[in-house]
Amino acid sequence: MAGLRLGPLLRYLDGSSATVWVETSRPATAEVRCADGSGGSAPTFQIAGHHYALVTVTGLTPGTATPYEVFLDGTRVWPLAEEPYASLPPSVIAAPGPGAGTRIAFGSCRWASPPPGEPDPVGPDALDALAARLAADPAGERPDVLLLLGDQVYADETSDATRAWLAARRDLSDPPGDQVADYEEYTHLYYESWLDPRVRWLLSTVPSCMIFDDHDVIDDWNTSASWVEDMRTTSWWRERVLSGLMSYWVHQHIGNLSPAELAADPVYAAVREAPDGTDTLRAFAAAAEADATAVRWSYRRDFGRVRLLMVDSRAARVLEEGRRSMLDPGEWEWLRTEARETRGSCDHLLIGTSLPWLLPHLVHDVEAWSSVLCGGAKGPRWVRLGEKLRRAADLEHWPAFPESFAELAELIAEAASGPDAPATVCVLSGDVHHAYVAEPHWPEGREPQARVVQLTCSPVHNSIPLSIRLGFRFGWSAPARWLGRLFLRHGRCGRPPVSWRKTGGPWFGNQLMTLSTRGSSAVLRLEHARAKGRDGAAARLRTVSETRLSD
Repeated sequence: MAGLRLGPLLRYLDGSSATVWVETSRPATAEVRCADGSGGSAPTFQIAGHHYALVTVTGLTPGTATPYEVFLDGTRVWPLAEEPYASLPPSVIAAPGPGAGTRIAFGSCRWASPPPGEPDPVGPDALDALAARLAADPAGERPDVLLLLGDQVYADETSDATRAWLAARRDLSDPPGDQVADYEEYTHLYYESWLDPRVRWLLSTVPSCMIFDDHDVIDDWNTSASWVEDMRTTSWWRERVLSGLMSYWVHQHIGNLSPAELAADPVYAAVREAPDGTDTLRAFAAAAEADATAVRWSYRRDFGRVRLLMVDSRAARVLEEGRRSMLDPGEWEWLRTEARETRGSCDHLLIGTSLPWLLPHLVHDVEAWSSVLCGGAKGPRWVRLGEKLRRAADLEHWPAFPESFAELAELIAEAASGPDAPATVCVLSGDVHHAYVAEPHWPEGREPQARVVQLTCSPVHNSIPLSIRLGFRFGWSAPARWLGRLFLRHGRCGRPPVSWRKTGGPWFGNQLMTLSTRGSSAVLRLEHARAKGRDGAAARLRTVSETRLSD
């Protein structure tokens, strides 16, 4: 009899349809049955000995919330009868109704929580705290969607439990040591992260959108062309990166797509039709790794009159010096087209990018300076120094691609200008292990009509060393701005096309931001996870800041 190994995850959702993702223990037909009679079914497909299904649910009624159950070959496997699952509320599919407001919770960088009862070395998990709040008050305020902006798993920073599991599987003295090496080891990371009982329930009842960042594969993934060349000379890199892309496609990417997009996806069709889709998916991952233009991981989602353009700022890069770009030409064209289509059709435009567009001024200036050194403008010695600094200090965000930084500024200004512009254009990001709000300003005469904000929230559950706290606090300071100008002067870097100031933060802690919209109004709330009780087993979310972005 088939069992449920992972999931269910509620992924895509609109007013009448949804997708639900599961992993099963053997081939089966997965079925979702809703209390109102809606539902759907799908056969599993096989990747590397694992069996998955993405079930399209149809017939939902807009504006209703209906509990659902999951069956495998006719046997109910969700909800689970044992504790702690038996004490949790039913998983529901809450189909949005016309004219309803939208709550979007977002953050990035989540280490898996330790098993219940074990001490947590980095403090309470914000996702776990959100789940506890929703479970305690199922009829209360809940996110309409959860955006996970990168580093859903850490392939290069494994837990003690995972290292013990790896050591039982292979010799950790061989590279890549205690990092994951192949697809099977990636699946273990997802089990560790998504089988946490409360988080598992949360992901079953709140729709989610995801995008990868570097740690989903390896720290500083795709920093530069020379970085890629060095990685490709190692004995383990090819298996690592292909397995990372394959597991991302299975666990995260396909759930980002609408049923119509899935029906038109040739890779999804080929994998489902094959007795074993491993070779098909591996060839797809190899093409994606070899050529950034071969695959588009970016996607669009609409939540009423809120539009999300989730941008791949990690695998879509052009890394050749002299042509460096955060996005390849096709990706830029997709983003421009989608942004232009928002004019008059949405109240709020969200641009999701795992890496912040606007950073602390000193960080921005050093990254822009490093790009000049690496480009050869100061001579070969500076090229070598620039590359060492770029890798050692993680200088690979948007400012390290100055032309791309300016291009995104121009794209945002165009989308935010004119009588039919949305009320807000929000850039949603994570990565940098602190939260803040920053607002750009264009030269006089070019200020857009919409309010434009950079909203950064990280981490959801991770360590925040004192050095990071001190470094980012200084990076936002006036002396740091003066120091940054010295770097720009040495590199003869031009001033960026926009200026910006921090209007909120920096905040440090395990945290989530929630953007609540209704019509043209938008309110931003930041919440920190706080331990409740001496044992830290239960956690709660505490509001740290609440700001109205638009009326």
